[in-house]
Amino acid sequence: MGDAAPTADTTFGERVTGDDAASPKRGRITPFNGAALPVEELPKLDPSGTPPPAPGAIAPSGGVNVLDRMGASLPPLPKEKPFKGKPDDAYGAFQRGYYLTAMELALPRAQKGDPAAQTLVAELFANGLGVPRNTKNAAFWYEQAANAGDPVSMFKFSLMLMEGRDVARDRKRSEELMRDAADLGNGSAQFNYAQLLVSDMPGEKGLKAALPYYEKSAEKGIADAQYALAQIYMNVEGISDDKRATARSWLLRAAAAGFDTAQLDAGIWLIDGLGGDRNLEEGFRWMRLAAQNGNIIAQNRVAHLYINAIGTQPNPVEAGKWALLSLKAGLRDPALEDFMEGLPDEQVAEARKAADLFRPR
Repeated sequence: MGDAAPTADTTFGERVTGDDAASPKRGRITPFNGAALPVEELPKLDPSGTPPPAPGAIAPSGGVNVLDRMGASLPPLPKEKPFKGKPDDAYGAFQRGYYLTAMELALPRAQKGDPAAQTLVAELFANGLGVPRNTKNAAFWYEQAANAGDPVSMFKFSLMLMEGRDVARDRKRSEELMRDAADLGNGSAQFNYAQLLVSDMPGEKGLKAALPYYEKSAEKGIADAQYALAQIYMNVEGISDDKRATARSWLLRAAAAGFDTAQLDAGIWLIDGLGGDRNLEEGFRWMRLAAQNGNIIAQNRVAHLYINAIGTQPNPVEAGKWALLSLKAGLRDPALEDFMEGLPDEQVAEARKAADLFRPR
């Protein structure tokens, strides 16, 4: 026998997520009346009001917070300033993709104690470029260069020591190297050392101790640091007014770098008027971009923005698509379930097709 058809008392959300337990049917809502809500009546988009996931469903990601990203791959650094010193033939070969030549040129220098060459050899071994990948050899050369004071290797070797990857785990030495690399100006190390301070000193004390490192890292283009800086400037007590006034600009820089949590927050801040004036159209644009990048909370919010014509024209099919995506991910929202109940069958079918075709960017 096939599956039983949904009963009249089964909600749309239960049909989407596959829940068997029926709940009392709610009244349907009229999706659109052709008019946008007045600004003073716009619903707040603060993520603290996010509905919980369905029982047994995969909990949706609200983006990755800055602590979770410690030691993870970071966005690429901004372009370096033009180099006016003596050209390095080994690095030149590396940049042109001539990895075997780079190894042949760098290895003799590395063996003589050149920290820049040691770092290059470590990178080639770590990534299997021109030579078979060998992480133990990479660890050896990173350590040599770190001991010689190369900030890139200090950062890389610090992560190895923290994780116990190809070397014995040594948290104390790892933190010392991370701090030293940060103080020497490595942007990734500055972000990670700030994370260590926050982890070791929870609360505002740790955030304020970490703030100078977040600031330096943010200036170097690390999106995670820019996002953290925006949150600290906006939410921590005792921040000067001139710094607080820049919180939104730092958030937008992180969003522009592709950090989906920053894009979600940029949408919320612009629509709710946090950190500056309201801009509904720009807020919608950032929220939709976060949704397209797979952020489930943003997908939920975009559905509501389409329903209420906030920053965009009303579009029942688009609203339905984003509602379906967030509901399927387990983010239960009675208002969206009621909205889907009220859509004509042909629009539900269009929304389903669009949701099935969706792939995160």
